[in-house]
Amino acid sequence: MFKESIHLELKKEYVKDILKTVIAFANTSGGKIYIGIDDDGKVLGVQRLDTDILKLSNSIRDSIKPDITLFTSILVEKINSNDVIVVDVQKGASSPYYLTDKGIRPSGVYVRQGASSVPATDAAILKMIRDTDGDNFEELRSLNQNLDFDFLKKEFEDANIKLEHSQMRTFNIIDEDGLYTNLGLLLSEQCPHTIKAAVFEGSTKEIFKDRFEFSGSLLKQMKDVYSFLNRYNRTNSEITGLKRTDTREYPEIALREALLNSIVHKEYSYSSSTLISVFDDKIEIVTIGGLTKGLSEDDIMLGVSILRNRNLANIFYRLKLIEAYGTGIPKIIESYNEYNVKPKIEISSNAFKITLPNTLKEKSISKLEKNLSDKEYLIVNMLKENEYIKRTDIEKNLSISSSMAIKLLRNMVDNLVIEKIGKGKNVIYRLK
Repeated sequence: MFKESIHLELKKEYVKDILKTVIAFANTSGGKIYIGIDDDGKVLGVQRLDTDILKLSNSIRDSIKPDITLFTSILVEKINSNDVIVVDVQKGASSPYYLTDKGIRPSGVYVRQGASSVPATDAAILKMIRDTDGDNFEELRSLNQNLDFDFLKKEFEDANIKLEHSQMRTFNIIDEDGLYTNLGLLLSEQCPHTIKAAVFEGSTKEIFKDRFEFSGSLLKQMKDVYSFLNRYNRTNSEITGLKRTDTREYPEIALREALLNSIVHKEYSYSSSTLISVFDDKIEIVTIGGLTKGLSEDDIMLGVSILRNRNLANIFYRLKLIEAYGTGIPKIIESYNEYNVKPKIEISSNAFKITLPNTLKEKSISKLEKNLSDKEYLIVNMLKENEYIKRTDIEKNLSISSSMAIKLLRNMVDNLVIEKIGKGKNVIYRLK
């Protein structure tokens, strides 16, 4: 007596739905499908034996990816004088297996649950991919296999580098089964990751001036964001005699390297966007993904690098966007050598933040400082260490009366050294 179970499926006749069971067995722990036996276990036999075997073998070969034929065998057994087709499916080595026309999504990936073949959850699909391919995100198979690479191809063409099927395999954009990897997803127009940018008034996030979100291939995002940053990197001109000297607010190499660092070293297994905040006195870039295992902050300052996304970095290297691994942070630090202000790096277990100070803002403060009294100079130093202060902070730190603090602050506001925000008890002061 035949009875359906986690490893046994009964089919009265050949139907295309059998493919879901083949996939479920291959993705779970194997099993057998008997064609010619109904759900009650009654042996009916197969009337069109050769035709059904041909249809079955062709559909398994053509409608399931990756290739599952090495893990399946189709046999004919004589049971109660009736011919029955037996499909023996072993657990595959390249799960998740899926219906070609559905892709790597729940509607195309099936697993065995008791005596039923059911759609796999997104979490189960990701687990199968990690179990098969490992934990390196960029080398895992992409859940989206409908990808376009117009921007990537144009970049390779401009760099005189071929990008045909063999090169895409070499660069790990596709895997050994011809499927797109997550690296391919990141470089495609369908890349789900974005970079969000916001422009604020002053030095805090209280007042929005503008906001943007950049999407598409990571290479497109890189170019679009750099153009955005360049637009907000204003130029100051000073004339001495007949000569004009132009100085930009931020060293261009610092902006470039900070942006590239945020793209190449991001942890893409998380869906959070990279965040860029533009203030009057600084630019902050926050990227998901702390230091890679084995690295310390001192290491990266020395130029030591352990790549989180080796294949992505290789693409950027081949396109001459990065010169060598580990040089980005030292270049950013060196670009500020001639300035009093310095970049600030903050690292947590899951995020990396770099703050680039506005060099011209510091110069303008330095000029004003020449005309400050000793107490006003101390107030400016307090504001360099804090985004804002209150009158009571000044009274406490300078050991002065309330009336003296009010007089000092009013004078500094009138001279455009600081600005007053709010009213009444909520008044705060920050550098202009």
